[in-house]
Amino acid sequence: MTNSLKTAALMLAAATFLAGAPAIAQQASKLDEVLARGHLVLGTGSTNAPWHFKSDDDKLQGFDVDMGRIVAKALFGDPDKIEYVNQSSDARIPNITTDKVDLTCQFMTVTGERAQQVAFTIPYYREGVGLMLKEGGQYADYEALKAAGSSVTISVLQNVYAEDMIHAALPEANVDQYDSVDLIYQALESGRADAAATDQSSLAWYMTQNPGRYKDAGYGWNPQTYACGVKRGDQDWLNFVNTALHEAMTGVEFDFYAESYKKWFGKDLTPPQIGFPVEYK
Repeated sequence: MTNSLKTAALMLAAATFLAGAPAIAQQASKLDEVLARGHLVLGTGSTNAPWHFKSDDDKLQGFDVDMGRIVAKALFGDPDKIEYVNQSSDARIPNITTDKVDLTCQFMTVTGERAQQVAFTIPYYREGVGLMLKEGGQYADYEALKAAGSSVTISVLQNVYAEDMIHAALPEANVDQYDSVDLIYQALESGRADAAATDQSSLAWYMTQNPGRYKDAGYGWNPQTYACGVKRGDQDWLNFVNTALHEAMTGVEFDFYAESYKKWFGKDLTPPQIGFPVEYK
């Protein structure tokens, strides 16, 4: 090969390398970016207890917030190394896809349509509709409500699916719809309703705030999965967040998760069984 041909070959090789360099650089994971930055950017809300809301001293708190704190602790050994992005529900997915946030934890229901836009983490909560009764009231539990048929009245938040939703669990019940969750609780308290129906997490939170006054009827339906979301195409970052959440629910950080669950939902979780991994049973 002549010197001119060698020179041309080297120049072509260099050009090929440089052309490929941006593609190689783009493969760096969000995990490396977050570690280099030194804090997690978490998208969540601020107006929905017990998921994400402000304390009396204006501090963001709630179960969603604690999921972000679990990830921050796994990243930096410090659950408070978080920059919060306060976002509306309709900004949850756009803020992920445009890299405004690293992670969104905001009671986001997993659906096939959403999974085409973002990558969902493993679930951290299973939501559903529940029924709340007054402690010491006429009806002891769900079975008593069902047996009473059309004699019972259920208060529920107004929406086009409300009657069908209630009748899926209590086919003969009367359904009273109200404009706000507070009003459905007031209807139960005043005796206008025999039970209040809404998200089980909301009922658990309300009962935690009013100990001894109300009880869960013991039946749930309309299940839906809550998971955090990350940008598609970054398996390292998704794997890391999944690992952090998994070990909070089943491993070394279980106490952190269980303490949060008790605080917001008023229930003690059974510690993970030692021995054969529960995931494979």
